[in-house]
Parts: sequence; structure tokens; C-alpha cells
Amino acid sequence: MPVPPSLSAGPGLAGTADPAPAFELKAAAFTLPVIRLLDLDMEAVEAQLQPKVEQAPGFFRNTPVVIDLAALAGVDDDVGFPQLVGLLRGLGMIPVGVRGGSSGQNEAAQAMELAVLSEDHGSRRRSDAAEAAMHDVPPPSAGPAIAGGMADAARAKAATGDSGPAEASPSRGSLLIDHPIRSGQRVYAAGGDLTIVAPVSSGAELMADGNIHIYAPLRGRVIAGLKGDTQARIFCQDLQAELVSVAGHYRVSENIPPELKGRRVQVFLDHEVLRIEPM
Repeated sequence: MPVPPSLSAGPGLAGTADPAPAFELKAAAFTLPVIRLLDLDMEAVEAQLQPKVEQAPGFFRNTPVVIDLAALAGVDDDVGFPQLVGLLRGLGMIPVGVRGGSSGQNEAAQAMELAVLSEDHGSRRRSDAAEAAMHDVPPPSAGPAIAGGMADAARAKAATGDSGPAEASPSRGSLLIDHPIRSGQRVYAAGGDLTIVAPVSSGAELMADGNIHIYAPLRGRVIAGLKGDTQARIFCQDLQAELVSVAGHYRVSENIPPELKGRRVQVFLDHEVLRIEPM
């Protein structure tokens, strides 16, 4: 019976031990912002999208986004991907793929090195929930060129059984998360406060239009007052953050005083100066 090839990174040799693997292949679930394209007029897209980016620059900066073409599947295959991709990159986003397009649109997207993503029920459900966060987006009848998909958080299980992005339901303008937020996950509390009662890993990101409370070690990035609320604050039980930000004012880990790291602190603005003080 033939022996199947090894799935490890290095080729095995008969009679010799396999080398230590150089990589692993794993499945993971990610929640990404989705831009649902409703019009091919790129000037209209830019005119409507730019104010949203300016409203919450921390959310969109270096953020991977997916372009949803479902509303344009029956129109011309020439979506104008070079212009669209350039527009999104110019606004600080990183377009990584498309979904819902025609075969011709998908081919054009692949020519721009964009992935063609399958449309599954779970991803649609997460996108619809995320879209609710963009409560200020006009309905399609108003004729917008885009519709936003700010991913709030959605609890999902990957095929491997790993937990996907966290989900929380709004309650009186606040979100409560009671399980760990892992690297690569992003949680956004639209229009209110965010409370976390579990550890936040390095590489995770917390965002809220209001205050953020973390009653556990914080090792990721935390952005309060995302839409410019200068009265927002961050309350943290164990500060080990990569970045803290309030209303666009921020400090990275290297600029946080060593004596404050690992301590219970609050972060707030005082006359346009970001302060970190022990509690």
C-alpha cells in the first residue's frame, strides 16, 4: 500500500526522522468589515465613504475589508476594480476579497489579486448583524453608493472547533463580553460602552463610541470615544496594552510609563492631552 505524503513542511526521507515542522495549516474564522457596493459611480462611493472614515479613522486604518458585489451581480462585469481598490487603499483600508459577484466580476477581481469568497449562511448572518452597527447608513431606497459592514462581534465556531470572533448583544447602549478576546479578534460597541470581564490577548482590538471597562489583563489595542467623544474613558484592571486611544489621541506601549504597566489605571483626555493615571 502506498504511503501518503506527509503534511509537514519538510519532506520526509525513508529511514530518517522527519524534520521539525516549519509551519502548521489551521482553519480560523474572522469577522471583517464588508463594503456592499450599490453603485459603480466611484466618485459617489468616495464622497459617501470618506466622511465615515473621517468619523472613525481608528476603525478603518489598515483594516482588511471585503467588497460585496451581490447588488451588482446583474450589471456590467466591469466594476472598475483598479479605481475601487485604489480608492479603498487611499482611505487606509486593505481590500482583500470580494463576494456575491458574477463570474465575470470575480475574474476581474482575481486579476487584481483579490480573493473570491464564498457566500455562506454564517457569513451572511454575521454581516447582517454587523451592518446594524452602521445605524447612520441611509437605506437603499435613498440611493447610497455603499453600505457599511462594521463587524461588531459575532461568536462563531470554526471547522476546527476554535472560537471565532466574539459576539455581544447590545443592552441599553452597552456591550458585555464574558469570555477571552483572542489575537485577531475585534469587538466594537456602537453607540455605547464596552465592558470586558475576561483577558484580552495581544493582537486583539477593542473599540467603543463610549467608555471601555476591562476587568482582566489587557494586552491588545483599546480605542474609546471612537467617533470623537472626548469625555470617554478607559478603565483597566491590568494595563499591558499595545495601544490606548481616546477620541483619536493615543499612546503605544513604548510610550506608556513602565511604572503604570500591570497596574489598575484609567485613561482619559485632559485638555487634549491623553493621561494615564493609577486608580
